[in-house]
Amino acid sequence: MDTVETRELRYFVAVAEELHFGRAAERLGMAQPPLSRAIQQLERRLGVTLLERGRRGVTLTGAGEVLLDEGRAALDAATAAVRRTRRAGGAGGAGGPRDRLVLAVKAGASHELLHKLLDAYAAEPGAAEVEVLPSGTCEQGEMLRDGRADVALMHKPFNSLAGFDSEELSTEGQIAILPAGHPLAARRTLSLADVTDIPGLPLARWARNGTYPPGPGPEIHDQTQLAQLIALGRTVAVFPESARAWLWAEHAAVPLADAPPVVTHIAWPAHSRSLALAKLVRTATRL
Repeated sequence: MDTVETRELRYFVAVAEELHFGRAAERLGMAQPPLSRAIQQLERRLGVTLLERGRRGVTLTGAGEVLLDEGRAALDAATAAVRRTRRAGGAGGAGGPRDRLVLAVKAGASHELLHKLLDAYAAEPGAAEVEVLPSGTCEQGEMLRDGRADVALMHKPFNSLAGFDSEELSTEGQIAILPAGHPLAARRTLSLADVTDIPGLPLARWARNGTYPPGPGPEIHDQTQLAQLIALGRTVAVFPESARAWLWAEHAAVPLADAPPVVTHIAWPAHSRSLALAKLVRTATRL
């Protein structure tokens, strides 16, 4: 049989990510025995071993690694279909449903470009409503895949554009954002090495795929928190040049001479057939 139920994929992905049946069962809100039986039945139907079970725990086989990747993508696609269908059928007042697009953007990045894009698109006849959804570092791609967003502003080399259609919009340098009173704030330029090893001023840490990278810097949840911690002299951050638009008086921005340029793209799922989205992309490329 070549079909797999969404429920089975959800069960398998939980076990494959936790590598522990007990933790996976707790995560799924179910007892462990029926979860174990469901995975065994899935293996029998597929005719392959997905998990190696041993005294030291659970490990993925080669086939299990493939199903984990494919299963995540399938669950994201199913979730995206539900979310986008609900948006398409949302109430639009007395005139009936109205197109609505969710645009994911990295908090604090491309501020001026975003402002121009929203104004220019709103002036287009029949423009859809655009909801701006701020995200953390590198979260825009995940938001596109699982349907939380329809379109995103993404930034190479930080974001991967694999699996998406995209158009390049702008290129800019990078800056270090420091407390205004810090000695390095008086420098004309800095290097990446300068900002990654400042005594008493650790680099801020954003979550990627739900996990914070190791380091002494504070875990950042949103732009307001980051701005306050920089102003208080507790952290330093690296952003595209366009982040100058939201800096406080207590901040200083110093160009990073050796940082790679940041290329901003507008990106969307390759299978999208939304006319409202196509109009937004045309507006962006004109800018």
